[in-house]
This record gives sequence, C-alpha cells and structure tokens, in this order.
Amino acid sequence: MTTEQVVALPLTTTRADQTVPTLTMAHIDHIAPHELARLWQRLRPWQSIRDMEAVMSNYTHETVPTRFVENGGIRYAYRRFGKPGGPPLLCLEYFNSNMDGWDPAVTNSLAADHEVILFDNAGVGASGGETPETIVEMTRHCAAFCGALGLKAIHVVGFSLGGMIAQQLALDHPHLIRRLILLGTGPRGGEGMTFTELSAEEQADPVGFLLGAFFTRSETSQAAGRAYMKRLDSRKADRDLPVSRSSAVAQLAAIREWGTIPATGRYSTLKDITHPTLIVHGNQDIVVAPINALILVEHLPNAQLVVYSDSSHGAQYQHAQLFLEHVKLFLSGCD
Repeated sequence: MTTEQVVALPLTTTRADQTVPTLTMAHIDHIAPHELARLWQRLRPWQSIRDMEAVMSNYTHETVPTRFVENGGIRYAYRRFGKPGGPPLLCLEYFNSNMDGWDPAVTNSLAADHEVILFDNAGVGASGGETPETIVEMTRHCAAFCGALGLKAIHVVGFSLGGMIAQQLALDHPHLIRRLILLGTGPRGGEGMTFTELSAEEQADPVGFLLGAFFTRSETSQAAGRAYMKRLDSRKADRDLPVSRSSAVAQLAAIREWGTIPATGRYSTLKDITHPTLIVHGNQDIVVAPINALILVEHLPNAQLVVYSDSSHGAQYQHAQLFLEHVKLFLSGCD
C-alpha cells in the first residue's frame, strides 16, 4: 500500500446543502496526486479544469516543493510541475546527482508543454533506503516509484546513469513507456564503459568535475559551463540533500557492472526496445564515448540520433535551446 503526505483542504464555499473546497497554491503542494481526482468531484462547478491546471502549472523548477511517496517501505523524494495532460516526463539523474542537478533552463522549458517529474532514486538525496549496486535493482525502485504515483504512461528522460535505467525500464516495463530520450548514455556492455576515470571523490570538487566532464576545453564550451553552473544555483529554498558517499560508491558499482561486456549476446536486448527513442550525445564526450550513441541508434529499432558539436557529457545543457527544439519536435503530436 502506498502512502503520501496529504492534508485536508479548508472548506470555504457553501452551496445549498453542501460545503465544497477551493484549491489554492497554499494547499495543492500538500495534496497527493491520487487525492486530486477525489477532491475534484467536490469542487464548485464553476471552477473549471483550466483553472485547476493553471494552479498546478504555476510552479517552476525553482519553486516546486519537494514531496514524498512511499512504496515497499521506501520513501521516495520527487518534484512534480508543469502542464498537466498527456504522459509526464520522468527525469532520471546522472551519477552523483540529485534533483537540483537538472538545468532549470531545460526543465522549465519542458514544463511549458509537459508535466515534469524529478525523482531521487532509493538512497539518493532526500529519498530513503539504500542505493543498489546494479541497474536492474535501481530500475525496480524506479518502477515502484511510478506505481506509487499511479503512473500508467510516461516519457522517460534519462541522462547518463539515468539513461541506463531508462533502457532497463523499457525492457522490464514496456507498456509503461511511451517515448525515451537518452542523453549521454550507452548500452549494456558498451565500448569503453569501464568508468575508471570516475570515483566517489568527485564530490570533493563538484564544480571542477562538472566543468571538466560536461564541457570541452574550448572557451565557448567553458563559458556555457559557467552559465550552467550559475543556473544550478537558481533554486534557493527547499534544496535537495547531497548525495552521500555510500550512495555514490554504489552508483559507481552499478554503472561499471552495466559497462561490463557480457560473454554472449552483447547488444541482443536492444532490439526489444521498440519505443520511439531520441538519442542525444556530445561529439567529444569524455565520460561515455560517442561510439556508444552510434551503437544505440544502430541496434534500437526506432531511434534517431542527434550529435552536438564542441560538446562533452553535458551537450544538452551547452546547446540547451537547440536541444529543446529537438525534443519538442520529437514529442510533438505523441500525446
């Protein structure tokens, strides 16, 4: 049984023989998603669905409250905002990152047309439990989170480690996924995916790590990196908890296990991911070599690939405007 923080709404409007609630921004951040439908049945008739959507979509990356939902004894932290209607975009994070690691320029733009869900997997940031050491187990937690929210259809945006989980989620729960957006990631057993250059010690200098790994050495790329770092600080209140060292160590074990070349059938499961897929990669990615994007687009039956110039692991943030145009085109008409 799933539970979520819920508070009762004040009953403020009386009509004939019944009193009905009025939704305001002061209340809606405390309402569990599964409660909204029930409460809607009691809303005053002249409060239109458009009014309700306006309240729900009024949040931004910077202002949306952190909420919690529980399943299987694990309390998952998440943030949900944007335009309701249609499958939401579930955003899965990269190594050593939490919900604050997403670029507000990207998430706010996506939220203009779609509902966006940011999510800390088990043991990460504000979520409870322990971080698993395999992608398969991380995916199990992701599915449990989706089940707790009652999600029946989603698009998944998976960045790096999140892209590995997205692939496994598409394999394990194909009917849940509508479309995949894979950023800076690679297939199981991909080329050079040993990640020997990564360590949990990256936490000691996160700015240096992001500027060095996400952006190339060119002045243009580094300038984009500094702008990106500034945007990451735009959320002032209700910031996520940092990723613990034990969680980072477990994540590293998981991505190294994913990168191990299997004895047989190296890319055999990719043919089973038939969902429309947009692959985005930097042409100079030093974390996940660009050859892995080519492997994905070669073996996924319904994929397209976009490669951005003079960019490394954070290509979608360096070329944010172009990336958003590509995503809009990819998602147009699919809801």
